[in-house]
Amino acid sequence: MTGASRGIGAGLAQRLAAEGADVALVARTLDKHKVLPGSLRETEDKLRRYGHNVAVVVGDVSDDDSRATIVPAAVEQLGGPIDILVNNAAAAIMLPLDEIPARKQHLLYSANVIAPLDLAQDVVPGMREKCEGWIVNITSTGARLHDGPPFNLGPQGSVMEVYGATKAALNRITSGLAGDLHGTGIRVNAVGPRVAVLSEGAAENIGDLLDSGYFEPTETIVEAAAALCAAPVDMTGRIVISGDLIEELGLQVRALDGTEYSLPGTV
Repeated sequence: MTGASRGIGAGLAQRLAAEGADVALVARTLDKHKVLPGSLRETEDKLRRYGHNVAVVVGDVSDDDSRATIVPAAVEQLGGPIDILVNNAAAAIMLPLDEIPARKQHLLYSANVIAPLDLAQDVVPGMREKCEGWIVNITSTGARLHDGPPFNLGPQGSVMEVYGATKAALNRITSGLAGDLHGTGIRVNAVGPRVAVLSEGAAENIGDLLDSGYFEPTETIVEAAAALCAAPVDMTGRIVISGDLIEELGLQVRALDGTEYSLPGTV
């Protein structure tokens, strides 16, 4: 689970542990971030209560050398090959298209496009041997094209456009990799929230740009992503929205610990 120190990654890691999985937690923040709440240690503490193996891997998915150590470290600590890879970690830099410098563009593509494919390549051999595996990429509705003119870029303007472009690329990689691996037993899918999730990172970056009605609960995207982590063999190559998949599969949104949960505004 990349990006496991906070937000969607921490929530999905908890849900998978609650369902009985051994989990390798991957992020840059081991103990404390200088700005954002959440850390690998905090997520680890939540997962330990479920009694399963928890691996902690400090790694930067945007750095080639650091990224190369992630899967070997996870395999060593968990004692076997990876069955499920969730590419959740992502970089988001809030600058308009006509201002964002090349080095920041490279960072976004490295974290959001190159890293998910690179990590997938690292886990696929072990999955091939078992004739089974699940790769789940966390995408975004920001990947969609804008209709126009006139163009409605939303309340963020163009500051999220490079981020959205990386997610569009991730969607294509998801589709292509699913095609390459079809028939091997390895499922490759992507899921994104219907609207934004107010994670700690999102709150820092865009929390003041959007009203509260624009955000969906973490539990919703976690429910959909957890379903893809156990998808049947014929469910592959899907690029889906959380709420749509929940409705399609008739799922009940549950709390991060797997217990009953009431969505905000319901009784």
